[in-house]
Amino acid sequence: MVTSAATKRNWLTHPAIATGIAVNVFVLGLAVAWSGPDPKQLWRLLGEDGIVEWMQFLCFTVIAGLLAFATVERARQPGAGRLELLALGGLSVVVALAAIEEISWFQRVLQVQSPDFFLQNNRQAETNLHNLAVGSGSLHKNVILKLIVIVGLTHNLVLPLLARSRPAVRDFVERFGLYLPPLAASIPYLVLVILSHLLIDHPRKGELGEMFGAVHYLATVFGAYFVGVATRRAPLFENANDGRRLSTLFAMMLVFLLFVAWLLSAGVGATGA
Repeated sequence: MVTSAATKRNWLTHPAIATGIAVNVFVLGLAVAWSGPDPKQLWRLLGEDGIVEWMQFLCFTVIAGLLAFATVERARQPGAGRLELLALGGLSVVVALAAIEEISWFQRVLQVQSPDFFLQNNRQAETNLHNLAVGSGSLHKNVILKLIVIVGLTHNLVLPLLARSRPAVRDFVERFGLYLPPLAASIPYLVLVILSHLLIDHPRKGELGEMFGAVHYLATVFGAYFVGVATRRAPLFENANDGRRLSTLFAMMLVFLLFVAWLLSAGVGATGA
């Protein structure tokens, strides 16, 4: 089991955390570099079926798979609590649905026409729930984004700060099968979100923050459950050498996901919709 002292070390140098931050910094740098007089490049990055949107889908898909794997492995361990398994399994399903919602259930890939209900009630006439009209905006903008901000700040900043002086906070969270991201990962993530709003002038600049969150959670979910980054719970791979090798492979995979997202944006064709 990881000791309490280990939860306080600087995890910025861990391959999973460092690579996640590097990918997000690269994408923000790309957005700044493409914020020139020609809007086509930035639309390629931020538009529908753009690099950022596909990266979100890929990250959410992998997160769902990692959580499902962790659920099965925890279920095989003696003394696994039902609430813990329900939380992990439930999160896996929620994240999988978020991944499919992100690309409108493959509607544009398969070139499927939206049903009448979505044509009339969806802000973008797409087959998805998060863009359904709510008041003067959409479900995503008026409800989901506000919840993301509250949950994100609480999970990444408030609770980790409290846990530094009150270890019982971390114990309480981990009792439910959950985890707290290390501040070494959370602070760069939050800073990058703020910078994306300050440096980028684009109607879809919010997509950058969502992608930063997807990459951040992919790195920290892997770190917490698989190799024990900043957690007191025993990771799925307790052997240090196995964890090191697995972390190196994960870092390579994370970079590869960005490459795949780039290819998918070229194949499907990012638009300014």
